[in-house]
Amino acid sequence: MHRALMYLSRLMAILGGLMLSAVILLTVFAVVTRALDRLFHSMVDNDVMAGLARWMIDAGVGPMLGTFELIEAGVGFVIFAFLPICQITGGHATVDVFTSQMSDGTNRILRAVTEVVFAAVLVLIAVQLYGGLMTKFSSGQVTLELAFPVWYSYAIGLIGATLAAIVSVYLAVIHMIEMVTGRAILPADLGAEH
Repeated sequence: MHRALMYLSRLMAILGGLMLSAVILLTVFAVVTRALDRLFHSMVDNDVMAGLARWMIDAGVGPMLGTFELIEAGVGFVIFAFLPICQITGGHATVDVFTSQMSDGTNRILRAVTEVVFAAVLVLIAVQLYGGLMTKFSSGQVTLELAFPVWYSYAIGLIGATLAAIVSVYLAVIHMIEMVTGRAILPADLGAEH
């Protein structure tokens, strides 16, 4: 089970990385096209190479409608796409100044409690995101510029949120078993370097 969840978490992280790259490129494109639009309109207003500037404006060089909506939807997916890999590898930031001095048993208890809290929060997020998805789906709400259904953004975010919730519940169960039995089940090399 651990191997399958690790594979799915890595796959989601790769998809999240691809989406993040697309969002970055779209953001750069939006900034450049808006700057060109201002430049060309300024050139027309100041009669500096006005013919070329008017030709560029008429050719459609300028801001693309809907970039904000696409970036917003993409960033939502990116956030939830990286949660599963961060959860399963123990990549969350930790401050272990005090816990490094505690016994293994105490650290197992703290880890189990932390994983249970993470699981509860991530399940709550997934449930609320699903509720939002159903509300947006039934209302038929669409975005202002592109007029694509708002529920699309919720749906792609829900994929990562659901996987993160499944991973966190799995880890909570494993760490509770480790706490009760006193033996390690998961590999000891998990965790991020801080």
